[in-house]
Amino acid sequence: MTLRHDLTRTAGLALPLVGGHLATGLVGTVDAIIAGQHGTATLAGVSVGTAIYFLPLLVVLGTLMALPPSVSQLDAAGRRTEIAPLFRQALWLALGLGMLMALLLTLAPLGLGHLGIAPELRAGATAFLHGIRWGMPALTVYLTMRYLCDGLHWSVPTLVLGFAGLALLVPLGWALTFGRLGLPEMGAGGLGLASSLMMWAQALGFTLYLRRTRRFADLGLFAHLEPPRWADLRSLLATGLPIGVTVTMEGGLFITTALLIGRLGEVPAAAHQIAINVASLCFMIPFGIAEATTVRVGHAVGRGDAHGVRQAARAGLTLALVMATVTGLLLLFGHNAIVARYTQDAAVATLAALLLLHAAVFQFPDSIQVLFAGALRGLKDTRVPMLLAALAYWGVGMPVGALLGLGLGWGPRGMWLGLIAGLVCAAVLLGWRFHRSAQRLARQ
Repeated sequence: MTLRHDLTRTAGLALPLVGGHLATGLVGTVDAIIAGQHGTATLAGVSVGTAIYFLPLLVVLGTLMALPPSVSQLDAAGRRTEIAPLFRQALWLALGLGMLMALLLTLAPLGLGHLGIAPELRAGATAFLHGIRWGMPALTVYLTMRYLCDGLHWSVPTLVLGFAGLALLVPLGWALTFGRLGLPEMGAGGLGLASSLMMWAQALGFTLYLRRTRRFADLGLFAHLEPPRWADLRSLLATGLPIGVTVTMEGGLFITTALLIGRLGEVPAAAHQIAINVASLCFMIPFGIAEATTVRVGHAVGRGDAHGVRQAARAGLTLALVMATVTGLLLLFGHNAIVARYTQDAAVATLAALLLLHAAVFQFPDSIQVLFAGALRGLKDTRVPMLLAALAYWGVGMPVGALLGLGLGWGPRGMWLGLIAGLVCAAVLLGWRFHRSAQRLARQ
């Protein structure tokens, strides 16, 4: 199989995933824009609330990401009858994790003061968290159904339902935030509640699709409802938990940075929220390519093709670097125009535009590290990458950011330089690990 053919296959799977992830990223953009128009205090409160709820969500999201490589390997090995039972066990796991998330978000506001969050931001953050908590079980179930389809090389539902959810969130979030269409004005809490309603609509829509589509009719996805089986759950957790920790290591670096900047007041917190929202939107592109690479690598493993493993990773890396060039140039030359879409506050806009220049710099290392992380997931090599991520993000990124941003007084700019340092280190370490793992597979 030539590299050109692998590029075509990877791109075909990745494009709907990228579109779906962009829709997910635009949810944050919609929240930020609506909150920014409502007021700087609302935007800052949503920023803090998003940082707090997203940290445990990353563990859950990463844990469920054990499903695509498992499904892909079973499919390639001709063991399709095992897919549906695995999927149903993953649904039990997702439901439990979603309920745990809802409980955590209920209790999280009690710790805002201990985290040093500025007093004027706590009410908005609490309202946002209490609104979005209701959608957590729906979100985890939706992710499980999405990961099933991804593992079976069918990512169109991710794209369609992603933008359908976005189309629902825009008017609903606007109405609940500002008190339009006869609804009460709820500010940050309205955005959280609107997001919850969107999550339930997406989960119900995906369930309806899977029950009616002929594409997966042979699998019998809902033919039975077995009780939870610890052996299957343990297998998913053994692969998924290290992925969850790895994803959280990176996301936690960004989230902790947001919380530390939140201690500096409304303007730095609001500027950081704008910049990180744009950067996160850009990240959806390599993240989607990485998920496609996970499936392609897993499929090569399932059919026993060591050369195909390398080809799949090479194709994904090529696509990721091309897109990193595009997004980097967009941020470099368009940072002021982008920021103008979020806020009219001159102080917030100036700082946010500066931070977007830093985001332009880390497009390449960020794309490389997430691509190799995805390739390693396809190999089900998750434990050592977890340790490498810990070293990169918390042994390098956070100390550098804290030293420059807080110790030397560089503020948000110093914290973002720490992000760049952590991502560069992760790109090098994870690339090295994939090279070693692929070599070991070839010798087997």
